[in-house]
Amino acid sequence: MSIQTNVAVIGGGPAGLAAAIAASKQGADVLLIEREARLGGILKQCVHDGFGVVRFGEKLAGPEYAQRFLNELREYPIQTLTQTFVDKIKPHPLGWKINLVTAQGMRQAFAKAVVFATGCRERTARQIGIHGTRPAGVLTAGSAQYFTNILGQLPGHRCVILGSGDIGMIMARRLTLEGAQVLGVYEARAMPSGLPRNVAQCLHDFNIPLHLRKTVTRCFGYPRLEAVEIASVDEHMQPIAGTEERIDCDALILSVGLIPENELLETLRVSIDPVTRGPVCDQHGMVAPGLFCCGNAAHVNDLVDYVSESGEIVGTAAAQYTEQPRQHAKIIAGQGMMYATPQKITLPAGKFPLYFRVREELGKSRVVVRLGDTVLAKKTYLTLRPPEMERIALDLSQVALQEGQEIMVEIL
Repeated sequence: MSIQTNVAVIGGGPAGLAAAIAASKQGADVLLIEREARLGGILKQCVHDGFGVVRFGEKLAGPEYAQRFLNELREYPIQTLTQTFVDKIKPHPLGWKINLVTAQGMRQAFAKAVVFATGCRERTARQIGIHGTRPAGVLTAGSAQYFTNILGQLPGHRCVILGSGDIGMIMARRLTLEGAQVLGVYEARAMPSGLPRNVAQCLHDFNIPLHLRKTVTRCFGYPRLEAVEIASVDEHMQPIAGTEERIDCDALILSVGLIPENELLETLRVSIDPVTRGPVCDQHGMVAPGLFCCGNAAHVNDLVDYVSESGEIVGTAAAQYTEQPRQHAKIIAGQGMMYATPQKITLPAGKFPLYFRVREELGKSRVVVRLGDTVLAKKTYLTLRPPEMERIALDLSQVALQEGQEIMVEIL
């Protein structure tokens, strides 16, 4: 039996929950599709606090944050399918045809608009070129978190953590609290990849050593990990010969980056930003007519509060979507910027948040958004760091933008 709906949301994590609720508030029929048995996404296994400070003004654990949206979800007539995979999506006279694989068999859904809230995945050992055997005991930080917090199983007793991303540092603390010995956190860059608060609270407070400009180059042991080889790296992050040392351990935890989960979107041949690895979106999260993307599927956020904000913006836009010709202006990441998103603006522009990251750590800096010589917005920061995503609220409702014009975001 097929399902017909106005808005189909793929992914039941924080972005998908916010998008589904926002779309339903607009009066749209909403179908929420989740591949796991329970809604909530990665938040289900994040038992540490720190979520919701921006949105709710208090520190919540991941499940607490998710539960607030789950409670609100029940107030709206949103149809939810769990343990359901999206196999394929393609254009259809009704909008979009979605092939679903459920526990009861194959189903089809037809939606006028589709929201991709599929989150992101972790990079693996093979993606970063670690050589040697392929033993048990090599896990991504998210997998180690699932073993520890959901299954109640320690992934190892003598652990090496590669990468100083937030989840890696949080797992260093968590494993220590559970009785494991964390031998060190190793980072190939010259600065930590995660937030300063996690460096202080997860590493310094627990006397866990952080080693910069070092990486894991090889694994030893089979069938279980017995040791890893650590080497210093040069300014190009290449291992320096003669600096190798062997560290005996039974677990290697990888926190080496996240990649937006956009394989389904890529089958529809949408434009992918080579820096964010997410699709090129407008201020409403629209990727192509009737296709929308939000949360970590669009670009990796460092705060779940902004993921939810993105979901609400996109869910509202998806519910209001109509087929009509659209004109666009461009947003360009200029001097000092790693990226800025959205990458384009559907006219008329209105109000929307602009997110960006910088290329390198900076002291006091001024970020300027301009159209030609006209300054549209500016903001001064005491510090700017690549791991920290920043946000500027733009109001372009009084700006007469034209098709193809370029808005520059840069550091002056």
